[in-house]
Amino acid sequence: MEANGDSIKLYYNTEREKLQMPEYGRNILIMVEQLRAIPDKAKRSEQARAVVKVMETLNPQVHQQENYEQKLWDHLYMIAGYDLDIDSPYPAPLPEAKAARPLVIPLDKSPVRANHYGRNIESIIDLIAGEPEGDVKTAMIRSLAIYMRQQYLIWNKDSVADETIFADIEKLSDYRIKVPEGLELTKLSLDSNFSRPKLSLDSNFSRPGLNLGMNGQNRKGRKKNNRKNRK
Repeated sequence: MEANGDSIKLYYNTEREKLQMPEYGRNILIMVEQLRAIPDKAKRSEQARAVVKVMETLNPQVHQQENYEQKLWDHLYMIAGYDLDIDSPYPAPLPEAKAARPLVIPLDKSPVRANHYGRNIESIIDLIAGEPEGDVKTAMIRSLAIYMRQQYLIWNKDSVADETIFADIEKLSDYRIKVPEGLELTKLSLDSNFSRPKLSLDSNFSRPGLNLGMNGQNRKGRKKNNRKNRK
């Protein structure tokens, strides 16, 4: 806001310079502009440290990051448009580093064969399938089966036999894994509580199973049976 005689002019943010770091606010930008106007470099560097302290106060969550002090100084340079001649405890960042595009994270777009187990289970099964036969592999299969049973019961409140989990492991591994004979899992306590995610489910929601490639046909069959039961 600026007063001129009897009139007052209001300035809107849309009319002002765009903030490079909006989380620090426009007052920090004004401080940086005044900082750049100081002719003495030593005095300018001293005031820069004071501005960084103010930035740290305004953005306390920066403490959760590694090397947060260097990040604050990098932000100071960014607010100044990388045009700041001071003695900084850290090297000045380059504008090219900010303009560089981040690395693309490759995504596995292949369909998940058993949604109630998740994609990570398939990766673990592939890892176990490559292990040599022996006690170590048996222990890995047993630990995997216990975890898969927990995941199964999250989506299906009914009890599940160990043999069902073992069969699922063999199916998901394309029978590269053979569950050893006589393998048993720890018994579930009566007070075990497996919470199901809060979803909006309709009456046609399918319980987990590994009828691979048959899910669409099974759903159609259930709909026909439901119609018959209503009659």
